[in-house]
Order: sequence, then C-alpha cells, then structure tokens
Amino acid sequence: MDSKSLSLPSSSSTSPTNRWKYDVFLSFRGEDTRYKFTDHLYTTLVQKGIVTFRDDEKLERGKLISTEVLQVIKQSRFAIVILSENYVSSTWCLDELAQIIDCKKALGMTILPVFHYVEPSDVRGQKRTFEQAFVTHEECFKEKIESVDKWRDALRQVGELAGWHLKNE
Repeated sequence: MDSKSLSLPSSSSTSPTNRWKYDVFLSFRGEDTRYKFTDHLYTTLVQKGIVTFRDDEKLERGKLISTEVLQVIKQSRFAIVILSENYVSSTWCLDELAQIIDCKKALGMTILPVFHYVEPSDVRGQKRTFEQAFVTHEECFKEKIESVDKWRDALRQVGELAGWHLKNE
C-alpha cells in the first residue's frame, strides 16, 4: 500500500472541534503481523502526521477486550483492519471488528481492509482458516452464540469492502 493511495488528514489539519481523537485505529493479529507489516504501516502513518492508535503487546495478554480499546475505536475516524490467516482465531480481534462495524453504522467510520496473504473470498465466505476458527468459537461460546453470530456478520461485512490484497506472486 503506497502512502499516496491512503490520504488521511494529518492531525495538524483537523479542527479543535473535531470529535475524532485518532485518525486511524489499527486492528490486527499481533502474532501474524505485528513485527512485519503492521510495524511498517504504523511507522509510515505516524511519519506522515497521521494520529494512529495501535495496541501495545500488554493489551493482548488479557482475555477480554478492554473498554479503553473499545472507546479508542469510537474516537477514530478510520479503521485499518489487517485480515491475516489467524485474525479470526482471536476473540480480541473479533470484538474489535464488531465494534468497528458498529462505528461504521453509527458514526460513519471508514473501514479500510488489508487482506494480508488471505483471499478476500475466504474472508467473505468464511472459508479455510476462517471457517476452522468459527467452528472452535461455536464450541467454546455455546452459551453466547449471539456473539459468534455478530462476529460472523462483522467479518462478512468487512470482507465485502474494497481493500488492499497482499499476496505472493
């Protein structure tokens, strides 16, 4: 993704009355992309003056997504969702994604998906590793199947958006 194709306002160009605290919220599976793609993307965005939120490693050690992160999502104008092979194996990522979809509907958040070495059709149709992860989630969350349904719907919705497709060629 080159920086010209992602034109976001720098923090200096935003008005003080703007409701957005962050220009971009990054949603990603740390194990898959933190030290590769996500670090490079984060660094580039920050160098361009784009106020970007990326969780630190300590946040992922908890089992439930913190209310602080959910609040940060609400305060972000854009969400870049980096959909990697194991993204949906993380309930943390799925909770973020569901919140991002809610913010798209309620606040007009713009979602920019990055298909990180996964096929967009696998994301939309929840095939391959995505299907396997949901089988596990349905087993683990029998008592909260509505959460699993919400995650599935959020993943389908983000999979239908135009985004960037990184792949080996």
